[in-house]
Amino acid sequence: MNRRTFLYLGGALTGFAIPSVKKTLLFSESLSAAPAGKLLGMYVHEGWPYNHPYAARTWIVEDWRGYADGLSKLGFNTFIIWPAIETMPDPLTDSDRAHLEVTASVVRMLREEFHFRVYITLCPNVVPYPQVAARYSFETRPLFASITLLDPSDTKAVKAMLDRWEKILKPMAEMDGLVLIDSDPGGYPGSTNAQFVSLLHEYRKMLDRLRPGIEVVYWMHAGWETYSRMEKTGVFQWGDPAVSEDVLVRLKKVKMDPWRITIHTYDAPPNGTDLKLAEKMGLASTSLAFNYGALEAEPSFPLTNFGGEAAFKAGEFSAPGGVVGNAQTHCMQLPNTFALARGGEGKTLPTYDDYVQFANQLIEGKGQAIVAGWKVLSGTDSVAMRSAATQLQTIAGEDLNPGPLKGLLFGDPHRFVIDLVMELQLKAAFEDFVTATQQNSEVKQTLKTFVDAADAYQKRTGYQCLWGWPNLQEALMTLKSPKIDAILDETKFATELINNTGIATLGDAYHNRYSDGFMRAETSTPRLIAAMKDELARLQETP
Repeated sequence: MNRRTFLYLGGALTGFAIPSVKKTLLFSESLSAAPAGKLLGMYVHEGWPYNHPYAARTWIVEDWRGYADGLSKLGFNTFIIWPAIETMPDPLTDSDRAHLEVTASVVRMLREEFHFRVYITLCPNVVPYPQVAARYSFETRPLFASITLLDPSDTKAVKAMLDRWEKILKPMAEMDGLVLIDSDPGGYPGSTNAQFVSLLHEYRKMLDRLRPGIEVVYWMHAGWETYSRMEKTGVFQWGDPAVSEDVLVRLKKVKMDPWRITIHTYDAPPNGTDLKLAEKMGLASTSLAFNYGALEAEPSFPLTNFGGEAAFKAGEFSAPGGVVGNAQTHCMQLPNTFALARGGEGKTLPTYDDYVQFANQLIEGKGQAIVAGWKVLSGTDSVAMRSAATQLQTIAGEDLNPGPLKGLLFGDPHRFVIDLVMELQLKAAFEDFVTATQQNSEVKQTLKTFVDAADAYQKRTGYQCLWGWPNLQEALMTLKSPKIDAILDETKFATELINNTGIATLGDAYHNRYSDGFMRAETSTPRLIAAMKDELARLQETP
C-alpha cells in the first residue's frame, strides 16, 4: 500500500519477472549516453523538509554522485526526481535558485558520468501558494501549505504557469523525460479528463520547445477526475477502470510522442491502471511499472525496513519498459533497495547471507552486526534490539572502512551505524511501552524511555510528518490525554487513506490552499512528541 504522499495501495500480487537490466548504451538527442532496454529506476521525492542526509531535498551534488555510484553497482540505470519546483514562489528565493542549480548539475552528472536515464517529475496543475511559500527557504518549506491548484480551464493561467516552468526547466533540458502525475496532488473541483488531456498536450508542446525528443511519462495514479471529485466534495473514493481508459483514449488522439505510461503490477489499485489496461490500449511495450511504497511507506517516521518479499517482488513484477522503486529516506532503506535490485535483475530472493555480503560492501567486515541489527529491528523483541544496539554502539567507536558501496552511506559510515543504534533504541522503547499499556503496568517508566528516545531521534532526523507505526495509536490512546488524542484525531483523513479504507472524508472541499488535513498531518510528529512530553510530566506529578 503506498503512493508518494498519503495514498497506500493494497491488493494482490500480479505481474511477471523482469530479466537482467541491459547495459548497452544509446545516445539520445542531447548526445549524452543513456541505457537502452528495460529501466531499473529509483524515484527520489524531495517534498518533505527534514534534515541532511535523510531528506533528499538537502542533498548536494556529491551526495547524488555517491548514491548514484552505489545504485549503479546494484544494477540501477534510471532516476526519477521530484525537485518540488511547484513550491517555489515567484520571484524565486536564493535557496530556490541554489536548489535548481544543484538539480541541473545532477541531471547532467547522472547522464554523463553514470549513463543513467533521468526524469523530472511535476504535478501538472500545482503551483506555489505565495503567501506561505515565500516565507521559507527551500530546505525548510512545508509541502502542502506552500502549494495551491490551478484551474486547467483558465487558459491564461495555464500559459503563465507553463511559461514559468519552461524557464525553470531550461537548464535541465538534458533530462530524458518529464513525469506528470494525475493526482496526489492534482485535480481541480469539477475538472474533466478532457481538460486534463488538454493540459498534458500543452506540456508536450512546452517540452518540444525545450528540446525535441524529451519523453512525456503519464504517471497513472488515482485518476484526474477521481481527485477532482475529491477536491469538490471533500471525499476520496477510487474511480473505476473506465475512467482510466477514457484518459488514454483521449491521449492517443493528440500528438504526445514520445510518451509512455506507468502502470501498477504489484498491489494494483481498483481503477485498473495495470498491464491489462496498457495492453488493451497498445501501450504495454514501453509501460513502466511503478510499484510505489514497497520499499517504504510514505510518509513514515524514518526506520529501516528489512525482510519479507515486498521490495523484491516490486522489482520482480515489472512491465515491458522496466520498473521503478521509491523511498522516502533513501539513506536508511538500503536493505530494501538491495532487494528491489535483486528482483529487478531477475535474481533470487536475497537470503540472510546475501544481506551480510551486501552489508560488508557498505562497511568492510561489519556485515554480520549490521544485518543482525536490521533483523531484530523488524521484530518486536526489545531485549534483542538493545543487545544489537550495544554491539553496534561499540562498532561506531571504531575506525570504519567503507566498502565498494560506500556511496550509499552518504559519506559517513559512523552516521549510518549511529542511526541504526538509535533506531534500535527507539523501537525497543516503543515495544516496551506498548506492552506496558497492554498490561497496565510500568506505563510511566516505559513512556519516559520512549519519549526520550523518540525526541532524540526526531531531532536527529528532523522528520515532521505522519507517524503511523502499528499499535502506536492504540497505546497512546490508553493515556487518555486530550492533547495526544486531538493530534491523532486531526490526521484521521490521512490515516484513513493510509489504511486504504477506500473512502476517506476530508472534512472540507478544496479551498485555496491544499487541504487543512494534509497540512496538519505534515507537522504532526514533533507536535505529537511534545504532547507526549506534557502527558509524561502530568503522570510524574501524579502520586
